[in-house]
Amino acid sequence: MITRTLLLSMTLLLGGCDLIDQLLADPKAIQKEADSKAIGSACRHGLRSIEDCYLLNDKASKAAIFNGWKEMDQYMRENKIEGVESKVTKAEIPGPVAEGEQVVSESTKGKKESTDTKSKAKPKSAEKAEPAAH
Repeated sequence: MITRTLLLSMTLLLGGCDLIDQLLADPKAIQKEADSKAIGSACRHGLRSIEDCYLLNDKASKAAIFNGWKEMDQYMRENKIEGVESKVTKAEIPGPVAEGEQVVSESTKGKKESTDTKSKAKPKSAEKAEPAAH
């Protein structure tokens, strides 16, 4: 009877503990969540919009990025901290271009460059250097 009462009381005490979820959770998932939250905070301090932060960090959890961004925003407002403009950007990776489609490059500032897909595409056999037959 005493063990049953002790077991019931321990269950009730541990049921209210907030750390139970963290103790039972996967450490990698917790680390990924913390990293995503840090990314959001860094984006806010770097004066990036939340949408830009999502685009630059597509593998991170969007909910955690938002929480980190929101917490940093509140902290910066309360402490009157000015953000520091980020100078680093992720290189744009263009998707596949259909034949005859035009690509607009930011480096040309409004000028259109046409991309010839036949000259850009390399067959896999051309990647390996084959010895010339004599």
